[in-house]
Amino acid sequence: MPKRTAKPIGLAIVGAGRIGLTRAEIAAKHPNVEWIGLAEIQTDRGNEVAERVRADFCTTDYRQLLARPEVTAAVIATDEHLHVGPILAAVERRLSLMIEKPLATNLRESARVLQAIQQSGVDAVVGYTQRFRRRFLVAKEKIRTGQLGDVTLVTSRAFMNRLVALDNYRRTDRPETISPMVISGTHALDLVMWLLEGKKPVEAYARSIDKVLGPKYLGIDATAGVITMSDGTIYDLNISWALPIMWPGSVYSLEIGIVGTEGVLTIDDTHRDVVLATSIAQPASYTPETTRHVDFLTSYPPGDVALGELWGPMREETNSWLARLALGHATPHATAAEAHNRLMLTKALDLSARRKCSISLPITPEDEER
Repeated sequence: MPKRTAKPIGLAIVGAGRIGLTRAEIAAKHPNVEWIGLAEIQTDRGNEVAERVRADFCTTDYRQLLARPEVTAAVIATDEHLHVGPILAAVERRLSLMIEKPLATNLRESARVLQAIQQSGVDAVVGYTQRFRRRFLVAKEKIRTGQLGDVTLVTSRAFMNRLVALDNYRRTDRPETISPMVISGTHALDLVMWLLEGKKPVEAYARSIDKVLGPKYLGIDATAGVITMSDGTIYDLNISWALPIMWPGSVYSLEIGIVGTEGVLTIDDTHRDVVLATSIAQPASYTPETTRHVDFLTSYPPGDVALGELWGPMREETNSWLARLALGHATPHATAAEAHNRLMLTKALDLSARRKCSISLPITPEDEER
């Protein structure tokens, strides 16, 4: 078998926040990445990250970056509500893409982005990082090969302290476009829908609570719901991102249960097996000025920094994507179509909670806007 020739990669990173920096640091060490450029609207931050990753180019204008002839692929890592412009500019140049979820924060813009990607033939993947955790890959394999028989019931429960919610609501002037489902519940939902590949959702029913985040931020604390599939399979899910700040766990505590006709699979991803309690205050991942003395270690979804590097699913995901670009490897990344579907499902759950009735799936942009 002839040896494959790896393609060189010229990488544009649009958005140099936490995730943009992480992706850039990983990419800078990849042997096929020959050029890195950054676009960040905050000049000081852009220059800081450019120095850390030894970027070849840095600008405040993503259009200027994406127009560079060296660029063959791009990571879109801006704030969630700022994805559309950079994605469309990259698609126009037919660049391969890794997009942090979601494609957009409303269905109309998400559908517009998806159509542009599909019409261009661009290879675009979306950052549902938890697909690259070993436990979920193993679960996928067991379900895919029929070890549970026909899956009939799935449950998921996600608990988060409110740091992520506060961060999101403080950064937006449109709180109605974000929710625990859209921003964070989507990770659990994507995992389940990925595990249940081939199941078609046809109805959503949900209720929400807003006693903590509602009064100040017009936000939502928690949502619980049920998605019914066309074959009768039931997916029961809930998420709260309003737990007190002192709650251990940097970001995500998740439990999943999957019942089939021939077996059952339970996944405890709450991180309560690695607990740190110390008299030395620990910085939180989202707001460094907030400290706690007890943490569930390894609960930050991208991974953990040790020996000066990030180790965990975001490293695996990024390197897998770079291998996809350089060598054409098949990978378990979420597609743009899957990302649009997940946004639609989370929006449907929010719509059901708002209208206090069940919602037929799929919903359209017009349904969301009514």
